[in-house]
Amino acid sequence: MAAFGLESLPIDTNVFNLFVAGALGMLLGLEREWSNKSAGIRTFTLTSLLGVAAAIVGGPVLLATGGLLVLVQGVLLGARGLLAEATSPVRSVDSAATDDSVHSTATDDSVHSTATEDAADEGGSLALTTSTSLLVAYAVGVLVGTDYVLVGVVIAITSSFLLVLRRELHAFANRLSHREVRSAAEFAIIAFVVYPLLPAGTYGPWNAIEPRLIWMLVIAVSGIGFANYALMQRYGGRGMLVTGFLGGLVNSTAVIGEIANRAKTNVDTFGLAVATILIADAAMAVRNLVIVVAFVPQSAFGVGLPLGLIAVGGLLLTGYERTWRGEMELDLDSPFSSANALTFGLLFLVVLVVTAGAQQIFGTAGFLVTSFLSGLLSSGTTTTTAVSLASTGQVSPAVAAQGVLAGTLASILVKVWLAVGINRDLFRPVVLRSAYLSLLGLVGVLGVQVL
Repeated sequence: MAAFGLESLPIDTNVFNLFVAGALGMLLGLEREWSNKSAGIRTFTLTSLLGVAAAIVGGPVLLATGGLLVLVQGVLLGARGLLAEATSPVRSVDSAATDDSVHSTATDDSVHSTATEDAADEGGSLALTTSTSLLVAYAVGVLVGTDYVLVGVVIAITSSFLLVLRRELHAFANRLSHREVRSAAEFAIIAFVVYPLLPAGTYGPWNAIEPRLIWMLVIAVSGIGFANYALMQRYGGRGMLVTGFLGGLVNSTAVIGEIANRAKTNVDTFGLAVATILIADAAMAVRNLVIVVAFVPQSAFGVGLPLGLIAVGGLLLTGYERTWRGEMELDLDSPFSSANALTFGLLFLVVLVVTAGAQQIFGTAGFLVTSFLSGLLSSGTTTTTAVSLASTGQVSPAVAAQGVLAGTLASILVKVWLAVGINRDLFRPVVLRSAYLSLLGLVGVLGVQVL
């Protein structure tokens, strides 16, 4: 009750929990009812009410008995769905897809006349989804009954979301290659297995190395790239603006190399190449800004204005090109692997120590010069280094923001060199527009100092 600010209401806590559990059970059962499953709104609501009642009365025996009853019911429903699959003709994919548009008025606990959608869609494996959802509904009721209301709400909403998006999730999973699935597993290992094993505290020269923070930044950078790779796989074919931006978050160098090569062999894509480079710069600025805001929020304003201007400027210049409506397909590999993560981590560690030493020996000027030079290799490395040094107190948030901007400007310069190295005809338009973006970043720095 206190978590929702309702402790002053004249409502008994147990009564309130009963209403919350019933509402969450109805939410979970709504999608099952709409999909014509064997258990719907009534069954799920009663199951959640059973859980909250068992929790309110208390006693491990009663809780275990209620859970066992729900488990048995779930097993029976799962067996029922599998039996329906075995005794009913298999529907075609097209007819199965119509279940979402043609909804019958069958009652809560009745069996669908054409067998369950679960069995038709996934060979019976999804028949277990309803059974598992019943256990979730019971657990949600128990959590609410023991005053873990917020936890129960989050679990119920998340579970309902997964049920509603089941087709999209299955389609996404089926499009993944073995390498991409392996990358996801490796990412889970470095995020949830390696990180807890690292020691806390600062170590090494100038106490600049904080293992847990370094690894968390590696996870953050890898996660941003992997998430945007997944988005690009799903939405990347919908135009240059989407593909270029998401591809820039994954691997801006690969994006620019691809489009510059295409412009070299096809003059019709020349304007598209310029626009893609601009949108990749905007994506880089957004990524760096997200990392800073997430880990050093006190630097948000100092870095937000310059990087925000670069991102907005890149988008506006892209629109000015009037060629971003062209199509561009990118064949990028998954950006994450354990080898890539270790490589980035080692590079980050070297840059971190060198930058910390430059700051200690030469002051702010040494830090900024080193940040610019490391930005020539990777603006992501520069950003994570500045964040790490600000978190350990080596530099102030304001100086860290300046270092992030220095690395970002250096990365813009590298993109110019890369594009021109592939296609010399891109020199004038790319240099001119990149200068505009750099100028916007500097204006942002001046604006921060004035404000």
